[in-house]
Amino acid sequence: MAYQLPRRTFLKAAGVSIALPALESMAPAVTRSNTASQAPRRLVCVGNEFGMYPGSFWPKSTGRDYEVTPLLEPLAAHRSDLTLFSNLDHGLKGGHFAIHGFLTGVNAADAKGMEEGGISLDQKAAEAVGSATRFPSLNVGSEDGLHGGCQMSWTRTGTRIPPMPGPRELFRSLFINDDGQTKAQAKDRIRLQNSILDSVLDDANSLSRRISRTDKQKLDEYFASIRDVESKLALDQYWQDIPKPEAPFDEPENEGLTKDLPKIYDLLAIALQTDSTRVATIEVGGSFAASDLGIRSGYHSLSHHGHVDDKIDELVQIERYQVEQFARFLDTLKGIREPGEDGTLLDSTMALFGSGMGNANSHTNHNLPIILAGGGFQHGEYKSYPDESSKKVPLSNLFLSMLQQFGIETNNFSMSTGTLSGLETA
Repeated sequence: MAYQLPRRTFLKAAGVSIALPALESMAPAVTRSNTASQAPRRLVCVGNEFGMYPGSFWPKSTGRDYEVTPLLEPLAAHRSDLTLFSNLDHGLKGGHFAIHGFLTGVNAADAKGMEEGGISLDQKAAEAVGSATRFPSLNVGSEDGLHGGCQMSWTRTGTRIPPMPGPRELFRSLFINDDGQTKAQAKDRIRLQNSILDSVLDDANSLSRRISRTDKQKLDEYFASIRDVESKLALDQYWQDIPKPEAPFDEPENEGLTKDLPKIYDLLAIALQTDSTRVATIEVGGSFAASDLGIRSGYHSLSHHGHVDDKIDELVQIERYQVEQFARFLDTLKGIREPGEDGTLLDSTMALFGSGMGNANSHTNHNLPIILAGGGFQHGEYKSYPDESSKKVPLSNLFLSMLQQFGIETNNFSMSTGTLSGLETA
């Protein structure tokens, strides 16, 4: 059977191509990928706004026999499932502003001049997924906080992807189907937007032949934005008539990030299990309510503890709770068997936990707290890398290794100098 793809599904404007969405005309290829003998790779990135208190996070010894610190204790049962890294960062400065580069490796202000516009790790993976899943990526959490929260997810055009505010919105996205009238309206909207884009693209292509080199660079950025919109519209169109999975429980209420965090993790585990998405992020911003843990002071104020013991104790309580919920998420993934596979969902899911802030008390962005679990790597160690500037290893090297493990054929990501030495696949 022959398949005919509409022109809008593939563009090479400005000399840059995007991943071809797996539209209806590509259904046989999608079916093959979902029934392949190897389970699809998945990626979950969890980041908080203020990092981890170094004195309670870092072990003193490295290797496989590292001691369990107060903030690593909740993960003790998963010691063989994860790797702890020290002295990895992006070399960024800027305190709270630099945390926005946690998954990109660059400050947002510098991203425009880069080849891929400072795309974040999760969105690079999401581009490779295309429309093989209903949601190329899901971003959930809090954008409230100092300077707008974590701001982890960025497209190649430098556009920030804001997170869904809570489990209620995530639940509705995953399980609530639109009625017939809403679907018809959505299809009309998609057709109208496609028609508008066709017209705009024709005008832009005509204009590109009559402008200066400087203006052409600006127009190239405009083409990139159009490609983002076209890709999203194609994805929306493909999934309009495909029903969502049935909800396993009633719709949850939003109760604030502290109480919602366990619900968000549970919903994302289901999203991965049902192949609704293969890429997700959780942003733990400053709206994390310490009061829900019986702590009077705010999360941000405690992160600037000034070496006061009582404040440090309360800060560690907040951070430990976050680690506990991540550990619980790993428990869930490890308890789900892959259909027709010997492994678990954790074996096929790279779960990254960390922050773009190394030490909030001093506003420094070096030596970021980084944990990587699952995903088919050899784990069980605490790996410390050289801290000397001449031997510094970029965090982007880890991200490059993760992208290759995800199945993306690339030799660079952001400021990487190669894959991360010492990190091997299982």
